[in-house]
Amino acid sequence: MGGHLLVALSAHGYGHAAMTAPVVRALRRRHPDLTVSVKSAIDPAWMRGCYGGETALWPETAGDTADFGLVMRSILEVDVAASHQRYRRLHSSLAATVTTLARRLREQRVDLLLSNVSYVALLAAREAGIPAYAMSCLNWQDLYGHFCGALEGADGILAEIHAGYASARAFLRPSPAMPMPGLSNLRPIGPLARQGRADPDRLRVLIGAAPHEKVGLIAFGGMAYPLDYSRFPRLPGWKWVLAGDPCGHPDLIDRETVPLSFGDLLASADVILGKPGYGTFTEAAVNGVPMLYIPRPDWPEAPYMIKWLRDNGRCLEIQGADLFVAARLELQLQKLFSLPVKALPVPSGIDDAAALLEAALPAPWCRQA
Repeated sequence: MGGHLLVALSAHGYGHAAMTAPVVRALRRRHPDLTVSVKSAIDPAWMRGCYGGETALWPETAGDTADFGLVMRSILEVDVAASHQRYRRLHSSLAATVTTLARRLREQRVDLLLSNVSYVALLAAREAGIPAYAMSCLNWQDLYGHFCGALEGADGILAEIHAGYASARAFLRPSPAMPMPGLSNLRPIGPLARQGRADPDRLRVLIGAAPHEKVGLIAFGGMAYPLDYSRFPRLPGWKWVLAGDPCGHPDLIDRETVPLSFGDLLASADVILGKPGYGTFTEAAVNGVPMLYIPRPDWPEAPYMIKWLRDNGRCLEIQGADLFVAARLELQLQKLFSLPVKALPVPSGIDDAAALLEAALPAPWCRQA
């Protein structure tokens, strides 16, 4: 027996799952016999690709007890009213939901819980008497408070969310992250990011690009950006890989046809086009790939992500409308490539988190000094 770790992941896009996966892999290297289960409403096929087929999945439905984060109208716009109503439904039966999950944790003999960043799972671990840690660049207390804090019933909901996060032994706050002043159990760690294997020549061969052509990666995360890609401008000397329908555009290639992992694809690209978000920003920096980003003006986490990437990599903002104007897109790309190259940051948070979790595993699985 090697112990049983349950990872509870928010299904608000793929970012929470992606940033946690390197930590789980590092912990497995330290303890090859560790059993890992993952609880999330994220697509199971994507989760198996991210965490490995040996990982036991506890799928959630998209019902009221799922860890959903916020309801989105689009990739950039929060549906405040729908988010608030869904939180109210969840919290109307929160005690029963927590008790049901706590019973399952005991039945499945979970030894340690890592949450990114479900407060419900943390409350269940507390009720079951299981050690638990939170880890994320944001938390739903601050996000829900920002968008819904002035609405009826929000104070009680915020108090219950806070109780969940406060119950964790520590809240691991990777760099970069929101400040989170309301949490007293914060523990700073380094960045969490995958380091891909850069092979730009192979990428060009795989997508049929000429040796002199540059390759851009369009990566907006788990929810597609509402672009009419048939109108995407043609730039001489450029090909683009995207997750979605290329709409017959001669310079766009469906990511599903490229037999590379996302990390290797990102590391091999000449530029990334996306939005402010933890995974894409940190991976762009640690792999030395410059980035153009669409602004998220009302997302509280965005200013901290942007400042960090400016300090640790190369990035520029581009407005959504400018993506359809060849001259404007080309100008921003030229400006981006003219920025000074920075030293690559080290994703030291992976080992920071793995070492802390290893120490929390119960005997006899804890490594001897």
